[in-house]
Amino acid sequence: MGDVERHGSGGAWEAQVGYSRVVRAGAHVWVAGCTASGEDGVVLGLGDAEAQAHAAIDAIERALATVGGALADVVRTRVFVTDIDRWQDVGRAHGARFGDIRPVTTMVEVSRLIDPRLLVEIEADAFLAGG
Repeated sequence: MGDVERHGSGGAWEAQVGYSRVVRAGAHVWVAGCTASGEDGVVLGLGDAEAQAHAAIDAIERALATVGGALADVVRTRVFVTDIDRWQDVGRAHGARFGDIRPVTTMVEVSRLIDPRLLVEIEADAFLAGG
């Protein structure tokens, strides 16, 4: 499987909590939960679950790029929402970005995320062929 690569995004919570944004071991890649929280702490898409889902997927895309991956390599996503009644908004964003890729996915409601302004958090697993 080779060496394990661990990369951060520079976000404050990574150092405080002790985790990597993305880890790659051979062809396998895991991306930690991504939200609409920018590197400067500003929450994008306030009150808009669809916009926040797009922002989270943008963060996943950036994380994958650090290890030579892309959204097309994603094989699984896990979507956490604070209000399951907004599933269609979040699903629309997920479908817009992953509709042709079709990873397996799970969407569940959680009581809250680390910042009460955050409505969506998305994790991703990827497989880099030839990795």
